[in-house]
Amino acid sequence: MRNKTQVSATTVRLLENARYEVLPTGTIEDKVLEHVPVEVTVTVTASPSKGLEPTLDLTERLTGHGYTAVPHLAARMVRDRAELAEIVDRLTGKGITKIFVPGGDADPPGAYPDALSLLEDLKDMGNPFAHVGITGYPESHPTIDDDLTIQSMWDKRRHATHVVSNLTFDAQVLANWVKRMRKRGITMPVLLGIPGPVDRAKLLSMAGKIGVGESTRFLAKNKGTFARLAAPGGFTGEKFLRKCAAELGDPAMGVEGTHVFTFNQVEATEKWRKELLASSR
Repeated sequence: MRNKTQVSATTVRLLENARYEVLPTGTIEDKVLEHVPVEVTVTVTASPSKGLEPTLDLTERLTGHGYTAVPHLAARMVRDRAELAEIVDRLTGKGITKIFVPGGDADPPGAYPDALSLLEDLKDMGNPFAHVGITGYPESHPTIDDDLTIQSMWDKRRHATHVVSNLTFDAQVLANWVKRMRKRGITMPVLLGIPGPVDRAKLLSMAGKIGVGESTRFLAKNKGTFARLAAPGGFTGEKFLRKCAAELGDPAMGVEGTHVFTFNQVEATEKWRKELLASSR
């Protein structure tokens, strides 16, 4: 059993290595500039209803402001190899070295039915990005068998540098999932997906504005999770994060930081992170 000091130290490490996921709406750039320290990495989601352009545009603008910005290149939203080559040239031309490649929700898809097929084409293009994230599913995926999600990570491991876990609220489930990956030989670092503070009204409003995207898709298909997130007073995750720190304290487990689903509530998220850091030190 890890003691309180060890758990606190791990909690601090996970929070210091946090990155924030945002949705590319019209007001989010100003909110990030006002409330998010430039040293915090910001990832930008992609929505089938909006297309990739808002994702790429916001990524470029945040990069211009000095942030490390990571676009979500949802594979099913990329039309074909020619468009992928254009995206690569566009991003690398701006000095962007990190991407996140989920499968995405576009239906029907373009030339890429899944993340692996897009990752293979990126390899053929000379692996233009130094850091490539892929999705992991600690909980059962709504439409994919558990064994297939682990197999998918195994297949993609040669093309990626880290795994971003989807939302879960069970620290033991998360620990068992990481152990299962490690036994399979998947050694990539993991970023723990957690929600920041969530207000019910704002969350519902955001879901309506952006459409079903990488964050809201999960909530739409996991109504129990939505209910817990949207409970009065919101969900901040302190207890959950500390439980994760207790379960995943061994550095060999390879959980190196957090991927915070902000739902664009970046002011509240940064306030929460600072307060939790202060109380854990």
